[in-house]
Amino acid sequence: MSSGRIDTVDALRGAAMLWMTAFHFCFDLSNAGLLHTNFYQNPVWTWQRTCILSLFLLCAGAGQAIAVAQAQSWQRFGRRWLQIAGCALLVSGGSMLMFPNSFIYFGVLHGMAVMLIVARLSAGCGRWLWPMGAVAVVLAWAAPGAMETGWLDTAFNQKALNWIGLINAKPITEDYVPLLPWMAMVWWGMAATQWYLRRRERAAATAAPLAKALRPMAFLGRWSLSYYMLHQPVMLAGLWLWMRL
Repeated sequence: MSSGRIDTVDALRGAAMLWMTAFHFCFDLSNAGLLHTNFYQNPVWTWQRTCILSLFLLCAGAGQAIAVAQAQSWQRFGRRWLQIAGCALLVSGGSMLMFPNSFIYFGVLHGMAVMLIVARLSAGCGRWLWPMGAVAVVLAWAAPGAMETGWLDTAFNQKALNWIGLINAKPITEDYVPLLPWMAMVWWGMAATQWYLRRRERAAATAAPLAKALRPMAFLGRWSLSYYMLHQPVMLAGLWLWMRL
């Protein structure tokens, strides 16, 4: 543990960043016509996206559990939240230029901005976070059937409401991370970390030092937002130069 952080969580977040980078690089190659595959339907890619996003959100939940345990103020939370929300707006603006017909209006950063507020407000639910996550998954799973039978209004498919996740038709956008079912990952990450923190406190033990080989990933995980915002512009610029030269 360093500077009030749990190094293992940072390392997991760093691992997700590296996996995401490889995924996005392949996506960029496909978009440039250098790799022929369907990122929107091929299970090789759709399942990878699910796993990467799940790992990100589990770490986000873990981070909130640690912050609450350390009595992080709402003011400090608010500063970080504004950074995430601001970056989400930048992502929307950049994607409008690249994908005007499928720009990102509620992607991972937009979703995380909403989920972090929900996580902060529900941090005191303790063990109830586990079934709350299960309910989030079930609601998203049941929504298409409920919509087809008339139990759920089709208005939830519209942009004004589809950020909730109760849909039966995925919107046309390059990245879509609605509240449901993904809030489940944040809640489960919180619940697991709260359990770990209680167990460690009862054992009166400190966290074991992170293996030396994993420290670079922990460092990357501490700068995840900056890396997230920079990695695609750098890769796209490099790919553009390579194709021109």
